[in-house]
Amino acid sequence: MKSIRIALTTTALLVTAAFVFAACSAPEPQTTTEAPAAQSRQASTSQQTISPPAAAPTATLPPANTPKPAPTATPVPSKPAPAAESATLTSAHKITPSTGNEQTVPEIRGIESWINSEPFTFEEQRGKVVLVDFWTYTCVNCIRTLPFLKAWHEKYADKGLVIVGVHTPEFDFEKDRENVIEATEGFGLEWPIAQDNDFKTWRAFNNRYWPAKYLVDKDGLIRYTHFGEGAYEETELWIRGLLEEAGADLSDVSASTIPEPDHATDLRTKDRETGLTREIYAGFERNYSALLSSAPYVLHQEYYEEEDAELFYTDPGEYRNHFLYLQGLWRNEAERLVHARETENYEDYLALKFNATSVNAVMSPVNGGEYEVRVLLNDEPISPEAAGTDVMFDADGNGYIVVDSARMYHIVNLSEYQSHELKLSSNSPEFSLFAYTFGAYDGGEPAPTGPEVAAANGG
Repeated sequence: MKSIRIALTTTALLVTAAFVFAACSAPEPQTTTEAPAAQSRQASTSQQTISPPAAAPTATLPPANTPKPAPTATPVPSKPAPAAESATLTSAHKITPSTGNEQTVPEIRGIESWINSEPFTFEEQRGKVVLVDFWTYTCVNCIRTLPFLKAWHEKYADKGLVIVGVHTPEFDFEKDRENVIEATEGFGLEWPIAQDNDFKTWRAFNNRYWPAKYLVDKDGLIRYTHFGEGAYEETELWIRGLLEEAGADLSDVSASTIPEPDHATDLRTKDRETGLTREIYAGFERNYSALLSSAPYVLHQEYYEEEDAELFYTDPGEYRNHFLYLQGLWRNEAERLVHARETENYEDYLALKFNATSVNAVMSPVNGGEYEVRVLLNDEPISPEAAGTDVMFDADGNGYIVVDSARMYHIVNLSEYQSHELKLSSNSPEFSLFAYTFGAYDGGEPAPTGPEVAAANGG
């Protein structure tokens, strides 16, 4: 058992970085056999080298279920990066020519299993253009890039583009092959997926972000990288340019790309209380490290006294942006909060104040069962107009979500950037929550795809 008795002082609560939403980051690779884990959503700009972008420092989190190292600094931009300028998708002369000094792509290694493909190496792909996409299936930033990857696969696979999805898990349940297969089928992904459960390929690339894209030319050189969402036109420009360098004729392939969704507001004008809510983790491991290095996610002193403890929490009644509040009996496990009793009237709940257009939550059953989660917005049943794609309604107009598998659930979807209070509650002891994520796109969450959409379409 780990314990910590550090007061949640006003100073500790105010040491919060600016939280933005284009990529999920992990610590610098460590000389250990354990996998790094994500901490915060970050903006990023496209890069021409393999090095991640430098920016103002904040704190990172060590992996769950591992000994806790001293806090480590990771670059985090203090503001969202400006959108990339619109690219003219024409020919190879628009991309930076190779100097011959680019890094050779590290070989794929340590793969647990392959989905949609037999095993292969990058060396065997010489002569083709390879797009290496680091992702994990509950990462909302990764999910938002999938429509663009699907479009590129459809347009360019016959022209020599090979997309390799390196699935590197953030949570333990994402290591399960069946879970990844279900997500791959739900999202409609047809390219090879390699399960990098031990982070060996991740470390070979010195990668630190979900999602991260590395474009490899016909000679096996990394010519372009991008971390996070966005820069889709620029990335497609590079795909076309590298394919043309490899001898592909693209005269019959449209250069148009899917329109990039617009941010709902200029987040640079927002302060800590009005800005986009950061990703909020519920598990003890990440809260422990965040408390030591910056600001925790759960604002209850007793939460930090012992891990895996069942405690009764009292809702303080007033909420601040970026934090999670508890009411009732909960157990603080390493990666998640678990509802620790059966109730009858939804008297136990998780509460937060958020600023966003969309809210998602990573949830799962504790023992593989199924349960309902009731959704309240400002202490009222969520309305159909504000509900995400996973919300259903009973005869009395109560909005609820059926949690039957370990994945991300889309809860709130607003047409405008707004501030609200959200409460999730369930009578079931199967209820467990790993994390919340938030978006700030015009019109709400862009083009949601995945298991919930497949189910809605009869898939």
